[in-house]
Amino acid sequence: MSLTPYLCVTDSRAAIEWYREVFQAIVKGRPYVELSIGGSLLMMADPFPEVDVEPPDPARGTSVSLHLEVLDCDAVAAAAVANGATLDRGPESSDHGRTATFHDPFGHRWMINS
Repeated sequence: MSLTPYLCVTDSRAAIEWYREVFQAIVKGRPYVELSIGGSLLMMADPFPEVDVEPPDPARGTSVSLHLEVLDCDAVAAAAVANGATLDRGPESSDHGRTATFHDPFGHRWMINS
């Protein structure tokens, strides 16, 4: 078994570039967007209102957090913020190593650690 997040974003082309810049994601598949981030698969699409698939509403918060283990938490957090993310916490040292939490420009909440 495996679990693959399938994110809805308002602008998949912009999101692809953001995830490539911040997470060094590699585009793997089309016509549905598949990105490889450190060997993990992430699928993405623009909104499909006809089947009730909508991006997060920043005014309502988010019900899902994505956790990503990275080589350099501080560098990834800095790249995220430089590319429009909102930093919620960190980077800081914890029992789990260096950690940071941020919302990307597309409304998704990321928890990273190294």
